[in-house]
Amino acid sequence: MKQALCAEAIGTLFLVMTVVGSGVMADQLSGGIDGLALIGNTLATGAMLVVLITILEPVSGAHFNPAVTFTLCLAREISSPLALGYILSQICGGLAGTILAHLMFDLPLVQIATTNRASLPLYCAEFIATAGLLSVI
Repeated sequence: MKQALCAEAIGTLFLVMTVVGSGVMADQLSGGIDGLALIGNTLATGAMLVVLITILEPVSGAHFNPAVTFTLCLAREISSPLALGYILSQICGGLAGTILAHLMFDLPLVQIATTNRASLPLYCAEFIATAGLLSVI
């Protein structure tokens, strides 16, 4: 069980570090071309996800997302105590991945968001993306 929890924390750390880091790098290198930044971020994230799933799936199932873990718990594919451990590991890994990405790009390690992202369209997009992820899994 310790190996699985570590795999989830490390996998989530590297995934979030890649998402945040490639987003920062794409923003810096794209010259204001949003489409170019988006494709750069997407390709880096997808490539890292393939690597992480390939390496860590045999150890933990490679969830890397509390929504995935929660859904598998509801489907009774993993136990509630294990799901709780996975979710806590994923949260810790995600926070550490964000901090490390900020460290790599000389940004403040912890930041308060200044962009208001509380909107119905954004919540709908997140719901649809999460539903798509869960249907693929």
